[in-house]
Amino acid sequence: MNKAQPLTQLNILSLKGIQMKTFHITWLTFFFCFFAWFGIAPLMPLVKKQLSLTKDQLGNIQIASVSATIIARLLIGRWIDKWGPRLVYTWLLIVCAIPVMCIGLSNSYQSFLLFRLAIGVIGASFVITQFHTSVMFASSIKGTANATAGGFGNAGGGATNFFMPLIAASMVGAGWVTTENSWRLAMVVPGVLLLIMAALYYNYTTDLPQGNFSENPQQQKTNKNTFLLAAKDYRTWILAIAYGACFGVEITVDNFAAIYFKDKYGASLVMAGIVASIFGWINLFARPLGGIVADKIGKKYGFDGKTMLLSILLLLEGAGIVWFAQAGQLSMAIVMMFFFGLSLKMANGATYSLVPFVNTEAVGSVAGIVGAGGNIGAMLIGFLFKYKAVKVSDDMIDYSNAFTTLGYIVLVFGAVVLVFRTVTRGQSSQLNG
Repeated sequence: MNKAQPLTQLNILSLKGIQMKTFHITWLTFFFCFFAWFGIAPLMPLVKKQLSLTKDQLGNIQIASVSATIIARLLIGRWIDKWGPRLVYTWLLIVCAIPVMCIGLSNSYQSFLLFRLAIGVIGASFVITQFHTSVMFASSIKGTANATAGGFGNAGGGATNFFMPLIAASMVGAGWVTTENSWRLAMVVPGVLLLIMAALYYNYTTDLPQGNFSENPQQQKTNKNTFLLAAKDYRTWILAIAYGACFGVEITVDNFAAIYFKDKYGASLVMAGIVASIFGWINLFARPLGGIVADKIGKKYGFDGKTMLLSILLLLEGAGIVWFAQAGQLSMAIVMMFFFGLSLKMANGATYSLVPFVNTEAVGSVAGIVGAGGNIGAMLIGFLFKYKAVKVSDDMIDYSNAFTTLGYIVLVFGAVVLVFRTVTRGQSSQLNG
């Protein structure tokens, strides 16, 4: 074992040391995981038309895309604590590349639904990324490191909305495939990228600054059930609820934004994808900003101050979603999407600035449960969009009512976190971040 220690500062332009190498590889891997997870989303107008999907079926597909992630995140948190992030991430990438590349074989609603369900497992990658950055950086900078890695990775949601329609269109232009079938061949690209990242992760990262779990006898002797340790702390569940109200909304927007702008405002497939991509690109700075602000507040006000920040961001997010749904014009909708997206992604960063301090013996399991909370939120929101959507015609669906209701729900959860913070004020103040 070498004597490398967690870093006390984050220099994102540096590749020096195993800590920074791991930081850059883990956020880039998560970026491509997110790219693969939602790679089909901007191409759904093509899928909807070719497979003759109904409003209810589209809702079920959205629910399926996030459902498998719930179980995967709960399991993977425990596996990381036991076997380390390097091996777990490598196998996750290899296994999930298969349904990503094979979804193009779907010829019915049922087969497409099953592939979409299987692809959702890749969402567990986020838990590994957050664990890996947590162990590579010191307490004073964990929130910033986690939020930056998560933000850069989540930007894959913007990249997929921007690039996947262009990839499909370029394949059509090259004469490789027809427009109707372009989504099938295009999905091979993110699958191949997952396999490339699996090789990089295995060869160029270590589990800890000091080395791999297999080289650490003390780590191997740890037989504590870290999942139970995490589950017994009520703060884990409050953060899971909060994450459902921010990240759960994020992946819902990633799934529906392109089709919403196309059906609601008449945008073309490529234009709808470009506009929707703005929401994902916000991650590049908004989620890191949430972590940075949380760390600064944590140094002075501790866990309690960070929780206050989280509640304020959720309230702003909820109000922004309501305004977005009632915008009426494409330009105003884009502005409001940017506003609530900024609040939402800062809330994501603030949430995971708190995660490493709930239980230092079970960071992976806490991260897994909170991460699963985000997907439970997305799954429940999927039911909301399924039943609140209005069918305008055979080819058009209006999700305005669903977005309005969602905004009010987020406002309620923001208030819940605020009440939690008020009731428990001072109980966690010693956990400074």
